Amino acid sequence: MSKKKRVGILTAGGDSPGLNAAIRGFGKTAISLHGMELIGFRNGITGLVENRFQELGNEELAGILTMGGTMLGTSRDKVHKFPDGEGGTYNAIPQIKENFEKDDLDALVFIGGGGTAKNAKRLVDAGLPVIHLPKTIDNDIMHTDTSFGFSTAMGIATEAIDRLHSTAHSHHRIIVVELMGHRAGWLTLGAGIAGGADIILIPEIPYSIERCADYIKRRAAHGRPFSVVAVAEGAHDTEVAEQLAAANDLVSHAQSPAAKQAAKAHRRAIEANERDSTFRVAEQLEAATGLEARVTILGYVQRGGIPDAEDRLLGTLLGGAGAEAVAAGEFGVMIASQNGAATPVPLEEVAGQDKLVPIDHPWIQAARNVGTGLGD
Repeated sequence: MSKKKRVGILTAGGDSPGLNAAIRGFGKTAISLHGMELIGFRNGITGLVENRFQELGNEELAGILTMGGTMLGTSRDKVHKFPDGEGGTYNAIPQIKENFEKDDLDALVFIGGGGTAKNAKRLVDAGLPVIHLPKTIDNDIMHTDTSFGFSTAMGIATEAIDRLHSTAHSHHRIIVVELMGHRAGWLTLGAGIAGGADIILIPEIPYSIERCADYIKRRAAHGRPFSVVAVAEGAHDTEVAEQLAAANDLVSHAQSPAAKQAAKAHRRAIEANERDSTFRVAEQLEAATGLEARVTILGYVQRGGIPDAEDRLLGTLLGGAGAEAVAAGEFGVMIASQNGAATPVPLEEVAGQDKLVPIDHPWIQAARNVGTGLGD
């Protein structure tokens, strides 16, 4: 008889609705259909490096479909820059390879977002058989139509915007609501449209505070002295956007490692100065319009709680397809959702890439069609 395949699975990066559905989808397919053995590493890359895991069988996988978060825990550690406990880092890939052999594994399954895809790619390059399942509420992973976590987060954000309308209307206020999204505006754009936000500001479209204020004043002049402004945390005004573009140009054209590090430090300084930009937006709009402005930051509420039906379905679909890929010996891939089907995509086409909102995307046009302001 041939040896049963033994697989290790982990979740990494930020928690997200649908992670447990993906673990369950992979596990039940791998165990029941292909007779595999499954172990789950605790707390993401940390557990993989420290070799802390639990055996996963049908009993452990029962009842987790509807649970938020991840039954395995998570962390944001990197395989090539793992904390050494003394303030420094070291390359943990050799230790991971040693644990892989010690645990008698045949494959690793990484569930996570863009950073996790890069970690998976590094291990593939080191010769380990790894697949990746895409998770993120930002929907910014390349070559997949969507990722589990996005649908639930967009629903939560939409409901929040719905509720903020009544306060804005009752008190004749500007309500500025900050949503997650450092580089990609999918979540803010989708929830903003669905929730009927009056202005939507996303990273892909630098905004002018003057144009936003003019838009709000026109609403007030037509008997609507209130507005809801949905802002992605990574949105920037035109001046800061130009500064970041120049900083990115310095990074890409740096002639030495020292120059690149200096350019990156300059970029981080610009980004650090923007951490309270949502409050600045509210202050500037209040000053320019004469209307009282208040800020609501949704934060981690967006990615917590029970996954919706779409994320449970997607997690199950991609998890099951991941088990099929392992059974077929297909590694170095991310299992993407494309046109409703699970499709393997080479990790080299995914890692290090961001799926941003195209300026001509139908959602952008839909927002403009109904008169939503985008700050440009």
